Amino acid sequence: MFTEPVSFSPSSCILTRQEIMQKIKRMAYEIYEKNFAEEVLYLAGIHENGYQLAELLAAELRQISPLTIHLLGITLDKVRPLNQPIVLEPDSLNLENQVVILVDDVLNSGKTMAYSLPLFLKAEVKKVETATLINRNNTLYPITVTYTGLSLATTLLEHIRVVLHEESYGAYLI
Repeated sequence: MFTEPVSFSPSSCILTRQEIMQKIKRMAYEIYEKNFAEEVLYLAGIHENGYQLAELLAAELRQISPLTIHLLGITLDKVRPLNQPIVLEPDSLNLENQVVILVDDVLNSGKTMAYSLPLFLKAEVKKVETATLINRNNTLYPITVTYTGLSLATTLLEHIRVVLHEESYGAYLI
């Protein structure tokens, strides 16, 4: 999490706070519609922003559905995922035959999500779906997004920064 506010040019803003919250609400309804027969859902957010997005989705799902929502956190080295162990917290949960939704803020190449999948394959989950606030449509790994807030075609030289804290809430093209 950032310790001080980050400022961006208003012209670089692609999603405001209100637009992000609207997309989260729509994504939550889509998740519920596709999983209405389930009793429990696990949202596994990739730290930092993916976990914050999972928290926001969980709050919305709790308001609109009777589903029991559990939050999981995934920590990994996004640049060199094989250099450090990939950690799932809490690790004491039995995920066998459960539905897991893997959540990250931006889908760039798909590498981060691809390296997170073995955690759930080992647990023999019922299914894994993916959710992201912004899909850049530049995937290099075989990852598709089940739920997305915004699909945005960008060049490989452009970057998207999602900020989910009070001072600079928004998504920015930098």
